[in-house]
Amino acid sequence: MADASIGAVTRQDEAYSSAYRMYILLLLTAVYTLNYADRMIFAVVTGQIKAEFQLDDTTMGFLGGFAFAVVYTTLGLPIAMLADRRSRKVILTAALSIWSVFTAVCGLANSTFTLMLARFGVGFGEAGGSPPAHSMISDLFPPEKRATALAIFSTGVPLGFMVALWIGGTIAADYGWRMAFYALGLPGLLVALLVWFTLREPRRGLSETAESLAARAAAGASDAAPSFATVIGFMLRQPAMRHVLIGGTIVTFVGYAGVQWNVQFLERSHGMSLKEASGYLAIVTATASVSGTFLGGWLADVLGRRDRRWNAWVVGLFFLLCLPASLVVFSTESKDLALALLPVPVFVAGLYIGPSFAMTQNLVGIRMRAVAAAFFLFTINFVGMGGGPTVAGYLSDVFTAEYGNNALRHALYVLAFLNIWGALHYFLAARTLAADYNRAATA
Repeated sequence: MADASIGAVTRQDEAYSSAYRMYILLLLTAVYTLNYADRMIFAVVTGQIKAEFQLDDTTMGFLGGFAFAVVYTTLGLPIAMLADRRSRKVILTAALSIWSVFTAVCGLANSTFTLMLARFGVGFGEAGGSPPAHSMISDLFPPEKRATALAIFSTGVPLGFMVALWIGGTIAADYGWRMAFYALGLPGLLVALLVWFTLREPRRGLSETAESLAARAAAGASDAAPSFATVIGFMLRQPAMRHVLIGGTIVTFVGYAGVQWNVQFLERSHGMSLKEASGYLAIVTATASVSGTFLGGWLADVLGRRDRRWNAWVVGLFFLLCLPASLVVFSTESKDLALALLPVPVFVAGLYIGPSFAMTQNLVGIRMRAVAAAFFLFTINFVGMGGGPTVAGYLSDVFTAEYGNNALRHALYVLAFLNIWGALHYFLAARTLAADYNRAATA
């Protein structure tokens, strides 16, 4: 059945207390944590899979990046269109169940081809995870709190990677990579039941102000979900949205190269074991990445109340300020210095997520939000998640003849410079952000 119309107050709205809204946010964050844990366990066990199947870094980068991203991004758009029209709760429950099963199936792979098919399955399920969640969170929290709420949700990214590193890395070191896939995949089925039985889907536009709804009505905005072409056309006509898309894609490209290869970097360049490298990165992710992801959204909200341009400025400034530390991490011969500074690029790598998600939601109309989230994720993940690990692996293979075990270090060093380009686009986005927000309020 179609959702309740925008602006129509129902008795069910009274049930959305502050405590229950926070419960839904935390539940969706738990789902997002599983999303990333199941996605990124592949990065943790890359070395073991590479050794068993006798593969090169380019192939491992493809399996870790494009094999997942091509399905994830392609299916995310039609699923998001469905989420703007039908029950987001049903879509999320089904998606979580599917990707959990296929994560476990990865452990049954007996060849590169079957592993690739299983990764396709994980991508298929996870395509239905984020857009419905973004849309529901935007309905539950008003614009002035939206970046913080989406930043809390986005901590699922580092938390998921931490789970993959800590639990998956420990299990893989002791019992092999196949058992790690089983251990991380199957618990998702239990969380799917929790979503199905405890989540009440919010009404569209629940958190919008009366003034915002009145402005929509005065502008003649329809309650019906617009076509895909209409949503994408509106997004691309928003100058700030174009720059957020480009900037987010570039920093995602660099970030996913690190996510996929940091364990191998520590093993190859600094002689750490899988258990040592994954354990260290789990601690760094739990502290630096979680705090960076939350801080980005919180600062964007707090400073944005003074000047909405801070929504974008926060991202650009932090990426520029943290670049020197990234360059030292991948160039120093000192293991202690590399381990001391690695938390800095890990901290900033997730900082853009909350503000970027919030800007995407605020730059489109109420009935465009799931598709807008999916298109943003399509862009940053197809290029960023698909390309970052693959290009880093390719450069590592190219540099191997000259640098040997340090080839991967040089590949990651070169890619770090792209963050200057990414930061520039966030500064450019800030120039028209306020005007573009106002235009979206009546869409």
